[in-house]
Amino acid sequence: MTGSEILLAEPRGFCAGVDRAIEIVERALAKFGAPIYVRHEIVHNTFVVNDLKAKGAIFIEELEDVPAGATLIFSAHGVSKAVQADAQARGFHVFDATCPLVTKVHVEVAKLHKEGFEFIMIGHKGHPEVEGTMGQLDSGIHLVEDVTDVARVQPHQTAKLALVTQTTLSMDDASEIAAAVKARFPTVREPKQQDICYATQNRQDAIKVMSPQVDVVIVVGSPTSSNSNRLREVAQKLGTASYMVDNADEIQSQWLEGCSRVGLTAGASAPDVLVQAVIARLRELGAVSVRKMDGVVETVKFPLPKGLKTDAS
Repeated sequence: MTGSEILLAEPRGFCAGVDRAIEIVERALAKFGAPIYVRHEIVHNTFVVNDLKAKGAIFIEELEDVPAGATLIFSAHGVSKAVQADAQARGFHVFDATCPLVTKVHVEVAKLHKEGFEFIMIGHKGHPEVEGTMGQLDSGIHLVEDVTDVARVQPHQTAKLALVTQTTLSMDDASEIAAAVKARFPTVREPKQQDICYATQNRQDAIKVMSPQVDVVIVVGSPTSSNSNRLREVAQKLGTASYMVDNADEIQSQWLEGCSRVGLTAGASAPDVLVQAVIARLRELGAVSVRKMDGVVETVKFPLPKGLKTDAS
């Protein structure tokens, strides 16, 4: 790849929900001191989690691992009603770092449930966001992962059925599954605004523009990151060889053989320091220039929870 160019996708990397979640942990550490307990990885990125661990955050999956009276933070993916109630019963000092766009889905589910709706949720089984959204109700949310699931799903009634989705899906996959849901249940109520978050959408749109212009795509993101995995898949489906790396050390020189242009992006939970390290590694392997693509400029900011705002904010 000697003499090759790096094309940088725009936008890429951190979104407003991730920025907010990390800031919540950092501010809690500054205000209350270590340790601060966090239920599940605050965001799905190895570097971010290790950085916060070094500052005094302790990541747990079960609330019984948190000592009484401790400060606890819920991750950006959201939690079920049962986890919220358990945390309250145990008397923790709780800050909720759930992304406001995930909270929007939870609010919609609660509202429509009161009106007698059942739900079909498009998402990945076992993903913490899906567990959190499905856990807003005791029953009446049916998960579908693909079109085949849609044919099998058996809601108790079809007069009042609403559709919700995980916020970090591939837009193309989600719309294909949503179309199958509508074909089977023509009266299904669709979300007023699309559930897939603006940042996921913008990063996928940027990949669609970039992929045809490059020989290979590298996505910076951790294996557990849903939106990073989707970025790699989007490029792959467009016929461009694509790889996902957690850090620059994972880049393999044979991926780049004969490539004159390399596309580079990062999932919404991947910090820019990792992107810069990848650029440095690609330069070592022969890249000579970096060109930033035109793209959507994101200006979204989410407010911090009460009790963590500083006087300045």
